[in-house]
Amino acid sequence: MTATHLHAMIIHFPIALLMVGFLSEIIGLFTKKDFFKTAAFYLLILGTLGVVTAYLTGSYAGEGIEEGPLLEPMNLHEQAAFFTLWGSIIIVLFKSAVFYFKSHNPWVKLIGFLLYMLLVITVARTGYLGGQLVFSHGAGVELALPDFNN
Repeated sequence: MTATHLHAMIIHFPIALLMVGFLSEIIGLFTKKDFFKTAAFYLLILGTLGVVTAYLTGSYAGEGIEEGPLLEPMNLHEQAAFFTLWGSIIIVLFKSAVFYFKSHNPWVKLIGFLLYMLLVITVARTGYLGGQLVFSHGAGVELALPDFNN
């Protein structure tokens, strides 16, 4: 198993966790139920841990690409992943402070919601650029057929 395979297996978890977490945040906003707000917070934490893992495996998967047609799309994906990584860390720290200090200020809650929304947008963009690497540029795709005689 290579870093490319590992990255492809791991990356879908933070995408799903953060998207479902944001959906839970929206449901909690409309229903005013603490369950959904708490679920959104914990999904954000788990998703951020997944983002860190995906970023590290992606860094190893992209090693060695110094030139060629994959360089520019790889750099775009890597830059988007960098913003997603630090955005998720910052939002977890912000939401943790709000949770710890039990802030009920509506402006603080609005800022937290907008930050989470921006994070979901960066996750979507990063995923799109990663998909472009695979489906448009063939990054990580093995083109050889296996030897069926063995």
